[in-house]
Amino acid sequence: MQQDAVAERRHNLAPIPFEADAPFLKIIGELPRELNGTLYRNGPNPQFDAPGAHWFVGDGMLHAFHLDNGRASYCNRWVRTSKWLAEHDAGRALFGGFGRKLPDAPANLTDGGVANTNIVFHAGKLLALEEAHLPTEIEPGTLATRGYHNYQGRVAGSFTAHPKVDPVTGELVFFGYNAAGPLTPALSYGSIDASGKATRFERFEAPYASMVHDFIVTANHVLFPILPVTGSMERAMSGRPPYAWEPDKGAYVGVVKRKGSAKDIVWFRAEACYVFHVMNAWEDGDRIIADVMQFEEAPLFTHPDGTPTDPKKSFARHCRWTFDLSGNTDRFQQTYLDDLTGEFPRIDDRRAGLMNRHGWYACANPRLPMFGALSGIVHVDGNGKRLGHYLLPAGDTISEPVFVERSTDAAEGDGWLLAVVWRARENRSDLAVFNATDVEAGPVALVQLGHRVPDGFHGNWVGAQ
Repeated sequence: MQQDAVAERRHNLAPIPFEADAPFLKIIGELPRELNGTLYRNGPNPQFDAPGAHWFVGDGMLHAFHLDNGRASYCNRWVRTSKWLAEHDAGRALFGGFGRKLPDAPANLTDGGVANTNIVFHAGKLLALEEAHLPTEIEPGTLATRGYHNYQGRVAGSFTAHPKVDPVTGELVFFGYNAAGPLTPALSYGSIDASGKATRFERFEAPYASMVHDFIVTANHVLFPILPVTGSMERAMSGRPPYAWEPDKGAYVGVVKRKGSAKDIVWFRAEACYVFHVMNAWEDGDRIIADVMQFEEAPLFTHPDGTPTDPKKSFARHCRWTFDLSGNTDRFQQTYLDDLTGEFPRIDDRRAGLMNRHGWYACANPRLPMFGALSGIVHVDGNGKRLGHYLLPAGDTISEPVFVERSTDAAEGDGWLLAVVWRARENRSDLAVFNATDVEAGPVALVQLGHRVPDGFHGNWVGAQ
């Protein structure tokens, strides 16, 4: 029994089977009084075990840490998608992930998604996102699910979990892959203005069907990475992996002007790699500079025949992509900025699409598997040079760090980082608050939960105002 308990604590991926409200949380240290608002986080938390289901496809569970004048409270709720409701009523799993119905599921059921990847606030609406479906609107106070939001019927199909908000115009820029149906090479691209009105929606063809988790937006351009985690309906229908690593396809990145048309897209090429997340990008004369977390080989997915990728190459590192828009070459450069393993990069979002002087990401222990081993925070300057590095006690893991500015007119980087930490020995979680420009000093405050928050994906801060 004791051995089983130790094995369970080696990772924090298993779901928690409950929803909870904790109105008064214990605080170690002192919460900054300027931190007034809510940190929302999202991640997979399957309601029921499904045979063969990928970790990526568990039902979304939202976690909300509300901070108010030095006090803290918490609540969590499942996103009540149509899939979640059908399985809740049935008392069992009906889907196996990526839209695959289990053999004993009712014939008339359709997969309504899991809304498990990100949660963003734009134009007065709180939206739970996952890349296969439309945004799901959430009631901010209660975390109640309001249903799909389709922008007055002007947006359809898949919608990225990583839309970008332009800090100058307030516009939200988005895309979707599999835009012509599952495992197809079509992408959609569009924008929502600061008032919440859809102002653009169009589709185009990529070089091949790919899992496109994130994309790149600058002040005047949009870039679409098509990287060789490929989608194949033929594989899916024959019981093989619907998504697989095919490095021979090479890496493509499509570049188009934000005010132009998708038919004018220009494709750049490079050696095969994979990127889940982009830190930031900006324009420098005739060049576009994009900082990403790049893998040599994709983790979590196999080759088409089911053989695994090389674990020694399945670690992400901070990497700079450079695109020459002058027409001299159709190749883009890839330059690693550090040899440290990391993921979940963030910036001060007031510099999104503009040159930034500060960035942060969760770093991992290189002796352990990439996911489930993120154990610290790195602070870097605009060229990737480390400015600070904090490591957790052995065994503990950390989520994506979210930056919160001290005030609307504070200098870039002046504020805090908020990250959820799993305490392995106690099998519960803390919300850690760091001074963003002095992460090495450790957390200035810890908000302590009595249970754990499973490892998830992304979150964002919504200020009280």
